[in-house]
Order: sequence, then structure tokens, then C-alpha cells
Amino acid sequence: MRSTRRLQLTMVAGALGLFSPAKIHAAEAAAPSRPNIVFIVADDLGLGDLGSYGATRIKTPALDRLAAGGVRFTHGYAPSSTCTPTRYSMFTGEYAWRQSAKRTGILPGDAPLCIEPGRLTMPEALRRAGYRTGAIGKWHLGLGDGVTPVDFNSRIAPGPREVGFDYSYIIPATVDRVPSVWVENHHVVGLDLSDPIKVDYSEDFSDEPNGLERPDLLLQRADKQHSGTIINGISRIGFMQGGKAARFKDEELTSTVVRQSVQFLEQARDQPFFLYVGLFEPHVPRVSEPPFVGTSELGVRGEVIQQMDWAAGEILQALDRLGLAENTLVIFTSDNGPILFDGYFDGAAEKNGDHQPAGGLRGWKYLVFEGACRVPLIARWPARIAPRVSEQIFSLVDLPATLGRLAGAEISPVASPDSLDLSPVLLGATTENLRDHTVLHGISDTLALRVGDWKYIPATARKRATNTGGANPSDARFVESLFSEPLLFNLRTDPAERENVIAQFPEKAAELQRRLAEIRRKSAPPSGD
Repeated sequence: MRSTRRLQLTMVAGALGLFSPAKIHAAEAAAPSRPNIVFIVADDLGLGDLGSYGATRIKTPALDRLAAGGVRFTHGYAPSSTCTPTRYSMFTGEYAWRQSAKRTGILPGDAPLCIEPGRLTMPEALRRAGYRTGAIGKWHLGLGDGVTPVDFNSRIAPGPREVGFDYSYIIPATVDRVPSVWVENHHVVGLDLSDPIKVDYSEDFSDEPNGLERPDLLLQRADKQHSGTIINGISRIGFMQGGKAARFKDEELTSTVVRQSVQFLEQARDQPFFLYVGLFEPHVPRVSEPPFVGTSELGVRGEVIQQMDWAAGEILQALDRLGLAENTLVIFTSDNGPILFDGYFDGAAEKNGDHQPAGGLRGWKYLVFEGACRVPLIARWPARIAPRVSEQIFSLVDLPATLGRLAGAEISPVASPDSLDLSPVLLGATTENLRDHTVLHGISDTLALRVGDWKYIPATARKRATNTGGANPSDARFVESLFSEPLLFNLRTDPAERENVIAQFPEKAAELQRRLAEIRRKSAPPSGD
């Protein structure tokens, strides 16, 4: 299957006169055979939140240097505008909306693993190809088999290790969801078994205070959804009792990710490695570590983005120190677009000023507009990638096929049905779009389709109450409330998606509607390889 993909790409490139099979082989022979891979994923970071993408109110020197030394994509896409579906897609190569929303929606902290053990994932394929694989930081893909409730007091499986990771040091879901603990491989870190962990998302069984009853204990006020058990002065989604010795401290989360990531690099340096780093910033609750408190005019959201930049910089410095940077492919991106208010009254919206988190694009997290799904995407591999800016379309769902190709790992279209091998795009071997379309997924399984310069969003008959993203009340969190009729945008002339041109181009809308229906009918892959 891999040879078929390669033949298809070679035929496309040959027709364009851009490169030939002989040139490919010559380039590969002269360059390092396989890269180490460090894949860093921020959480709710917008296209306009980095200096290299135009931010002036937030300082991100480490990531700006990364962009200057590699390729910076201006049309990089998260497959979904929320976290779990994007992470599912980037590890499996399959759009998450092909699965049930219950399975791959925004998962609670006690949800079962949403990737079937035994399925050929990107990390598993790399592991089979001789890579040491590690996952550090945010997981949010579920734990346990779903047959029995996950028991955080004993061996927790299946999890990251059952879908391709040799080592994992993760938090189960998001920092605003219980349980607020670290899990190393199969066990909670620092757990005292005489104080067992109990978790519930339906009712408050705990004897510990919650945010609704004791707002006087809160460091940040929260809405009702985020007013569950108070841990470290912050109320969470869900209820938790026990595990006090194991609970993380928000102001130490980022330093912990850095420490564990550098340790993994030091231990894996003598063989090819794949390290996934799931950063927490700037997802809520936003808590700055002491060195970053008061460092941004935008308040805590600006502070945690600068904290995120420091974390990425520390990992990059470790690669330099270990002599690994030249042959390491570092990819930095975000799981979806930004949002200002998302449950905690931390002043992010009030202090945002003229900063544009989405880089002037329309929409926030949860939606299917460009601001919700178009994200920073930077790739640096000094041995193979020349510094440049690219307008080519690149979706995170393409990472399995693309990285598999570069690493010599076998990942078939059966295992990763929506993933395309865009290695020629990544390496700059073509200036054309090898991906001519991408599907974008929003809350309640709303879909949109981009084909070339055109963007189509179907109408929906359902209506729901809206909740704004903070600074722009015209953008509703629940996308159904906006679309009483289908929308068609020309992104070349209207990148901010302000003018619905469906009346002028009904045939184009009908064409995209048919194509989206065809893509949706594409069957999901069977389990296994």
C-alpha cells in the first residue's frame, strides 16, 4: 500500500515537472535515512497567538526561532475544533466523526480508551519500525476497556502503551477535569492506597467542597459546569474524592512536562525516537508558574502562552545539548483554535485588547469556521527542510501517512483511511497542494468542507442556545444556532468568511455538498492492521 501511495505522488509531481523518481532517490541517499520525531501539541492555541504568525502582544521567541528554521504553514488544519477528536485523528489517520460522538467526543476523565487496542496507530507503526515511542502531558483519549469502570487505584489499562507508546507520563483528560493526577504507564504517580481515588461525573458523592457551595475557596470563579470538586483552589468538571498525595499542582504542570520530556530524550538518544508532548496551554484553567506571573499585558492567557513557549524552548535546547537537533523533525501545532472565556472568569477576554488570537479569522473553538480549525503548524528538520513559508493545505490527520513515509514505517490506507502522505509538501519537493480538500469537524458533529479556495458549511435544522467565545459575541459556541441555511465562502477573496456567496454560486455549493456526502459515506476501517 505504501508503494501505491508513493507511486501516486510521484505521478502527480512528474506531471508537474517538479521532481522525478531519480531526484527523490538521490536526495534520500544524500540525507539522513530516518529522522527522530518530536511532536509538540498545544491546547487551544490560535493561529494569531505566536509572534511568527503576527502576534505582537505575546512574546514567543523559542517558537519563532523554530519557525525561522523550518517550514511555517499558513493553512495547517486541526481536523476538529475540539481536543479529543483531533487527537484521535492525528494518531489514527481517521476522521473522528466516523466514530460515534459518544466514543470520540470531548471525553470525561473516566471515559474508556477511544482507540481500539490492536489497531495500527501512528505510534505503533513507528514502534514496529524500531522507534522508541513516548507520550508526555495531555492524553484525553480515554483509559480502560469500558467493560468495567476504570480503577485509578490499580493497574490502568488499556491506555497509551496499548496503542503504540513504550512509555507514557500523562494526565487522563484535561486540567479542568478530574481526576487531577499524573499516570505513569499504568499507575497513578504518588498514590497512597490508604486514600483511594473515586471519580464521578454524574453526581457529587464527595465530602470535599465544590465550587458552587464554597466559592470563597476559589482562586478563579467558574461557571456551573466547572464548579465540581475544588482541587488546588480550582473547581473542576466532575467530582473526585481521595488521592490527595497524588494530586497535581497546576503551577507545576508545565515544568513536569519539560522534566519528563527531557528525561525521555536523554534515555532514547541512542535509537530513533518519537516523542509526543501534549502541552496544556492555553487551555483553562490558566495558571502561570511563578516565573511567568505578571509577564504579559494580556493577563494570565498571555502568561501561559509565554510559559508554553518556554517549555518548547527547553525541549529544543535539550535536542541541541544532546547533539540530536540536526536529524530531528520537530513539529509544533495546536489541537484546535482559540477561545477566551471557557468556563473560568480569569480576565482573558477583558484583557485581550487588540490581540487577535485567531489571526483575524472568523470563529472560536467548537465551531467549523477557519479560526476554529486553522492552527499554527511548524516543522523543522535541519537536515532536510529548507526554511520557508507555505500556503499549502496540511491537516493533522495526514501525520500518520506522512511520518510513516519518512520513518520507513508501514501504515496502509486501510489502517489510516483519511491520511495522505504529504512528505513532498513537508520537505518542499512540490509547491502544489497534494491535499485538495479537508473536512472540518465541530461540536455536535457539524462538518464543513474546504476544496481549494471554496468552503462549504451545510445547513442544520437544529437550534440550541448560544454561548459566545468571549471577545466576539457574533460567533456562537454551538454552531447549529447559526446555520438556518447553507454557507459558501471563497477563502481567497474572503478569508474571514464574512460573505455567504451561495446565491451567486449555487452550482459550486451543490458540487461541494455532493462531495461532502461522498466523503461521509466512506466506510470506517476494520479493527487491527
